[in-house]
Amino acid sequence: MRVYLPSTLPALARVVAAGELGPAPLTGYAVTPALVEWYASGDTEELEYVALTEAARASLRMLAADRADGTTDGTAGDDRRVVVAVEVPDETVKMGADLAERARVRVHEPIAVSRIAAVHVDDSDAVADVAAAVAALPAADAGDDDARFVVDGAEDHELMWYATQEIPDLLS
Repeated sequence: MRVYLPSTLPALARVVAAGELGPAPLTGYAVTPALVEWYASGDTEELEYVALTEAARASLRMLAADRADGTTDGTAGDDRRVVVAVEVPDETVKMGADLAERARVRVHEPIAVSRIAAVHVDDSDAVADVAAAVAALPAADAGDDDARFVVDGAEDHELMWYATQEIPDLLS
């Protein structure tokens, strides 16, 4: 099963150094039966894009958490959403019953780096909009429509696709 795991550039560097994504359980996003039922007119590619987009939203929250705990201050260009696409055995994935997050899944085993299929990352052109979205998250969560507009603006940027052999160059 293809699962999209939210990440950040510093977290991706730690994954590469450790040789695995973990510890388990890991929250990810995938084409689940609930997603297929909700988006009945979508083909597999469209459904995978929905799951990827959900993971990118979660990556935005990870960036906010990194900034809040001092892992990053956003000045090194780290304000880019990262989604790691992995292939995992179906039996390691548990699908949730939360209809608000139809694509959300939990992976119950660490994932070896060899299972990474690709990495999706914001282009450097998105850094300013992603940084603004990270800063606006608290107000957006509190119901501020203007802040929600700023957060949604990060989604105007398509994530770039990187093959696994490009990960070292991406991190350098």
